[in-house]
Amino acid sequence: MAIPDFQSVMRPVLATVQDGVPLALNELRERVADQFQLTEDERKERLPSGNQTVINNRVGWARTYLNKAGLLCIPAKGMVQITARGRDALISGPQRITVSWLKQFPEFADFHTAKPQAADAPAVVALDAAETTPDEQLAEAHQALLQSLADELLAQVRAATPSFFEQLVVDLMLAMGYGGSRKEAGKATQATNDDGIDGIIKEDKLGLDVIYLQAKRWSNTVHRPEIDKFIGALTRQRARKGVFITTSDFSAGAREAALGLDIKVVLIDGVELARLMVENNLGVSVKQVYEVKQLDSDYFAEE
Repeated sequence: MAIPDFQSVMRPVLATVQDGVPLALNELRERVADQFQLTEDERKERLPSGNQTVINNRVGWARTYLNKAGLLCIPAKGMVQITARGRDALISGPQRITVSWLKQFPEFADFHTAKPQAADAPAVVALDAAETTPDEQLAEAHQALLQSLADELLAQVRAATPSFFEQLVVDLMLAMGYGGSRKEAGKATQATNDDGIDGIIKEDKLGLDVIYLQAKRWSNTVHRPEIDKFIGALTRQRARKGVFITTSDFSAGAREAALGLDIKVVLIDGVELARLMVENNLGVSVKQVYEVKQLDSDYFAEE
């Protein structure tokens, strides 16, 4: 069985504590996971942030929503207990408790609609039909913004001059931690005498080895002959490592050509290039920072 969305988790959470005995949140999570017969891999699957498992996050948000609606209470730190309203919900409520259904309770409606935002801010998508927790929605929105940025970034790179792109490739390698300073670690070679090599960068600050670069600002797919020429250039340089970067894509034959060699050749296509630029803050700047905070339980721990 797949990991249930957090709305599907809400009734099972209620049912798990229907005997009225306070239950530890950790135990609640385990029992819900058992009820849905989750595999070990599903129990270990984590959010994109990596901070928490998906099932723990969804059970946690289910508890929060049920608590805000008055169906659950938290009698002590890390504990969960059903309320009289919660028992009524198990008897007369729907088989699948949803955010929309919880809105009948004024306390929850007040909690759920309290979303202060600037007058010129874009409209917030309602959670009624959402199958994901706020944490997951935030992660998904972040990924969507990153994808949009990567697409825009790649279009800008493709519009740049070949010489700019060659320097960009060197800058990216530097941003990823290869070499040291721009002056000492990397350089773009002369276009008139590059012998199929567009850049050279030291692998480390000591220069124990070098990496040769090839940069193709193309819109067409890169095929095997181009990779073979790059490998030939590396061989003539007696090089052992090379990186071929393009703004387009590689054919299956091109990717096969880079395998099974004594020379290590890494291929980076346009999608991967944009991702690496965003990840290493090359050609992008921080627009806005949102801090996601959580309760500091240590602060409230009494001696």
